[in-house]
Amino acid sequence: MESQMGLIEKSFDGRFSNWIREALDELPDNFTITDPSISGHPIVFASRGFLKMSGYSKNEVIGKNGRIFQGPRTDRRSIMEIREAIREEKTIQINLLNYRKDGTPFWMLFNLSPVVSKEDGKVTHFLAVQVPISRKIRTAGNGYGRNGCSYVDEGSGLQEIMFGSCRREVCTDSVVEVGRIHMLNSFVDSETRGLGAEELCEASDMEKQKAAKAVNNILSMLTHYSELTGRLVCGKRCCSVRISPLGSSLIISLGRIKQSFVL
Repeated sequence: MESQMGLIEKSFDGRFSNWIREALDELPDNFTITDPSISGHPIVFASRGFLKMSGYSKNEVIGKNGRIFQGPRTDRRSIMEIREAIREEKTIQINLLNYRKDGTPFWMLFNLSPVVSKEDGKVTHFLAVQVPISRKIRTAGNGYGRNGCSYVDEGSGLQEIMFGSCRREVCTDSVVEVGRIHMLNSFVDSETRGLGAEELCEASDMEKQKAAKAVNNILSMLTHYSELTGRLVCGKRCCSVRISPLGSSLIISLGRIKQSFVL
């Protein structure tokens, strides 16, 4: 029986040309590619951006399931939604709390898309694009900011807390400073105790656009390098659907019936 690593090598080599890995490594996006046909649904490719973001090395990620990035505060409902999307072979975009190798939690916009064979319409891989969310953690009832939103920049070393509820110029520097300290302490406490069920980090429209653009670019590259082997893939199942002779005749008949009613 062939080893799992051998199957992982064939996962790409059998479908794409030899230059696919080098081409994907040139992309700046954070993404992984998995193969559902291999036991355990392992990662068969991880981009340089993703490895840098997660803190893992290539050897630590390839062959592993995406569960290694989950942790105690990863929302179980979100994981179930992702699993359901995989079973139904559909696209899903969801805000997700994952963990770096050093145990640091971070929010990201997780975008999962199937890669479909044009030959038989079967899903060959899943593309998972991860965009770090650099905006906000919304906590219901904390008394700060509109809709209880405090804003934290997770993409930089500094955590800038915006005192969003202070919109009037009557706010003094001392009040703002007290608010900043209180909110920062609340944030640190939440990191220590764990996020509550009411807390959610939401992606901005710009981050959603970034994820969509990355998905399109990567799928276009996968399509291009699959053309060189003659085993074409695409991002939509409908690209491989063909109308059978019976279906075509039925459509023509229905069209004639509709036309007769119009007349």
